[in-house]
Amino acid sequence: MTHTSESRIGEIFSFSGIENLPFELQRNFTLMRDLDQRTQDLMKEIDTLSEDYVSGVREMDSGQRTDHLKKIEIAFSKSKEYVDDKVQLAMQTYEMVDKHIRKLDSDLARFEMDLKEQKAKEAGLSDYEEEITPPKKGRGRMSKRKADEPAKKKKKRDTSPAKSLGVTATLFSPEVVQVLDMPVDPNEPTYCICHQVSYGEMIGCDNIECPIEWFHFPCVGLTAKPKGKW
Repeated sequence: MTHTSESRIGEIFSFSGIENLPFELQRNFTLMRDLDQRTQDLMKEIDTLSEDYVSGVREMDSGQRTDHLKKIEIAFSKSKEYVDDKVQLAMQTYEMVDKHIRKLDSDLARFEMDLKEQKAKEAGLSDYEEEITPPKKGRGRMSKRKADEPAKKKKKRDTSPAKSLGVTATLFSPEVVQVLDMPVDPNEPTYCICHQVSYGEMIGCDNIECPIEWFHFPCVGLTAKPKGKW
């Protein structure tokens, strides 16, 4: 693992707050243990008060019996408060851990996507295209045009997810993922390996046999028009 990858992982754990999780858990568990101990002490007190009441009730007058029962009632009420607080604290702890886990899963998925894109860029654009598209015979030169130009020349084709050329969502950049969430007109032509409508900058294939013809910049790892002859 490179130094950059290690630094990125460190940022993920720091950004997710996972490094603070053990301290927060320790604090909550300490509070729950304290509440549990208070509840047990109150239960012992209730047992003692109940035994005293049963053994001396015949010798107590009306006022004494009322006072004694009131003490037992207060102890029960306080014990219930401790139990409720403990339950709320346990739920809070569960939600806190669950939130950290979901955030960590999201950050790790984004890190995996960044790592794949970095490896693809290091291998070169041609290797990256081979990774995300199946080999084709007679592949022609690529030319850049605006997103709204390929619509007139676009051939109608099956856009079923089952025929998506085996491309997984993890290969798409964050910009592409955002576009996938956008509502699409079912009658609008689709392009690229992601089978989405035209948007932003696109790069086209001059090979007339190419079934896709047009590709979004982010889907093939481009951020700008390639320099020189291409």
